[in-house]
Order: sequence, then structure tokens, then C-alpha cells
Amino acid sequence: MIDRIQWLGHGSFLIQGPPLIYINPWRVPRTIFHADIILVSHDHYDHCSQADIEKLRGPDTIVISNDKVAQEIRDTTVLRPWQSLSVDRTSIKAVPAYSPNDWRHPQADGGLGFIISLNYYDIYYAGDTEIIPEMNAIKPDIAILPIDGNGTLSLEDAVEVVRMMRPQYAIPCNWGSALEGATRLEALAFERQASEYARVPMLT
Repeated sequence: MIDRIQWLGHGSFLIQGPPLIYINPWRVPRTIFHADIILVSHDHYDHCSQADIEKLRGPDTIVISNDKVAQEIRDTTVLRPWQSLSVDRTSIKAVPAYSPNDWRHPQADGGLGFIISLNYYDIYYAGDTEIIPEMNAIKPDIAILPIDGNGTLSLEDAVEVVRMMRPQYAIPCNWGSALEGATRLEALAFERQASEYARVPMLT
């Protein structure tokens, strides 16, 4: 399954299914293949880009997010924390994503992470979140975690989440952009430290 996950930069990912799933597309190229599912974690510009969503959207694409995103993106299917939606053989479950100690991602904003159950794997995309109690209920095979510390998990926090969850694989996100997120050196530090608890593929 890990070979079907493509990092598109910063917090954006593509999961080759079927179904074809994009997560938080931002600055992505136009493609001849429409997305089957687009997941949007919250309404910040680097995760919720209407222009990028329209590049990927076809007549049958399902966009899944929260209430705030639904106000900006037409025909969005709204999930609240712990609600789920099945698309063919794939299950999408929304989980909470928020920052108890930072104003940038308050719980009241309804930010989401997602658990994507596909091909007998549970993929946890944490969204923009700090360490929260709800993480104790999540035991994924693959964890995709922010490492930038901008109201989200810091590098050290992300390593701690990997230690707690013990996924087979841990993938850092929210890095690599010239303007946003953590640096490549921080991503490499995450790889080094988290590899004590999981395999850490550095997707490019």
C-alpha cells in the first residue's frame, strides 16, 4: 500500500486506489484523470484551495470536509468527527484535528483528520493538529503527520505520536515548501528519530 501513496508537497497527497483519492490538493498540476474523492481537512489556504480542487474535480468526484469548507467549496459532503462514509470498498472516517494550546487551529473550527480504510490498510492523515486525547483511539497501519509546529505537531511531538501509535509506516508532512512548513533537515530528523518505532519512507 505504501507504494500507492504519493506526496505532492507540503500537506498534499495522492492515494492511488481505486478509488483515486487526493488529500488537501495545493499547487497540483492539472491531470486528465479526475479524482474520485477529495479530502479537505480545514479551510486554511494551503489545505483548502478551490482552484486546485476544480482542476481535479469531475462530475462524479466526492469532496469531503467540514462545515467551514462547505461554505467555500460547492457540493461538499460534510462529515463531523467520528462520522464515516463508504465509497465502493473504501471507508473514510473523519477524526478530530485541533490545537489545544494554539489559537491557529481551535477545536471550535471543526478541523478534521481522516482515517482511510483501503485494501486492508488504515491510513491516518492527522490534519493540522497537536497531540490530542482522541489520538488514543487511533491505531493505523500508516500515519501521515505534520511536523512543522505551526499550531500543529512539532517534530518531537510527531515522533511521540509514532511512539504511541506504533504504525507500520510514518510519513511526515507540512514540510518542503519555501514559504510554509518545516525544512528538509527537520524532515530528515523526523526520519531518524521516528525510525525507532516505524518505517519512515521519505516520499518525493
